[in-house]
Amino acid sequence: MVGEESRRAIEAVFRIERAGLIAGLARMVRDVDSAEELAQEALLAALADWPKSGVPEKPGAWLMTTAKRRALDRMRRDQMRERKHAELARERDDDEGAAAERIAAAIDNDIGDDLLSLIFTACHPVLSAEARAALTLRLIGGLTTEEIARAFLSAEATIAQRIVRAKRAIAKAGLAFEVPRGAERAVRLASVLEVIYLIFNEGYAATRGEDLIRTSLCAEAQRLGRILAGLMPEEPEVLSLQALMEIQASRFAARVAPDGAFVPLTAQNRARWDRLLIWDGLAALERAEALGGSDGAYALQAAIAACHARALKAEDTDWPRIAALYDRLRAVVPSPVVDLNRAVAHSMAFGPEAGLRLIDEIADAAVLRDYAPLPAAKGDLLFRAGRLGEARVAFETAAGLTRNAVEKSFLLSRARSCMC
Repeated sequence: MVGEESRRAIEAVFRIERAGLIAGLARMVRDVDSAEELAQEALLAALADWPKSGVPEKPGAWLMTTAKRRALDRMRRDQMRERKHAELARERDDDEGAAAERIAAAIDNDIGDDLLSLIFTACHPVLSAEARAALTLRLIGGLTTEEIARAFLSAEATIAQRIVRAKRAIAKAGLAFEVPRGAERAVRLASVLEVIYLIFNEGYAATRGEDLIRTSLCAEAQRLGRILAGLMPEEPEVLSLQALMEIQASRFAARVAPDGAFVPLTAQNRARWDRLLIWDGLAALERAEALGGSDGAYALQAAIAACHARALKAEDTDWPRIAALYDRLRAVVPSPVVDLNRAVAHSMAFGPEAGLRLIDEIADAAVLRDYAPLPAAKGDLLFRAGRLGEARVAFETAAGLTRNAVEKSFLLSRARSCMC
């Protein structure tokens, strides 16, 4: 029996190697489910072998060799194509050490493409945004179904079903496990970035539950963003998304008070911001802009975040520049949510009445009908304009719409402050 300490060590190594292992296997067997199963079988083999023989020098190569052998056995049983059978059979007959070395070299050469292929497949637009997020966390992040369900505050059965359906949809669509080229690449990359940022945002501003921030989701999104930036270092929007997440994450320690209450951006203790994350984010943004990506959607959002990061005090914030950046962002990705954030920026730069005029222009947008940040923002602008009665109503409306306990408490406290 494997000791608990050995098991944890082996599982830690497996988690590091897992995404690359599944990526390579998926490219070979053309099936995500089979690739996951083969990877899991390789883990079981490691749990049986490594406590006796020790962790091999190249654990990824060992796991891939083992998984490929299992794939060969399956192919033999299923009588798959003779060419593939013969090719893999020759590999099995090789000396184990030589095979491991050859596979390790192959991994070194191909792991980038394989991992990119798996990311693009998991984030394919044929899947819903929720399915893409769950599948990406499962395949690339290595999270269990239970962990994903807990992160999204969903039932485990719901997440499991979502992942199963996503895999079936991939199989039914006959998707190729490859990195898209040409015009399709931009469309597919947008889908990948959308999924990663969706995961980050759900952690950064949890839409429901007792916690304002779910750091595990944010950390996973940041990790995915760094992986993607390492694989696609010449893609400005990839670097821009990395920059945006790093800068946003730098504020975590200051966003929640010791008693768990929400602290708005303008009231945060900026000495508690993580300067290393800010530095990393600014560096990524600088690279993106040097590559000509300053007008990308994520680059503009990162530039807005950078304005806050560079201001040592709230009153030093360059709100006119932020307002101008939102004007540009609105032209690139027009949406009522961008318009709402733009209205807030204009209110900070040019006064609350300027912001209220812009909010009135979007108040009837269907997508904002039950969107708590709309009345919350309007309440803040009304408060700053001295219209306290109207502000109180707006804050109470926002509190009734939010499903996050911390945010609800904050909004109700704002409503009470209007009666002083």
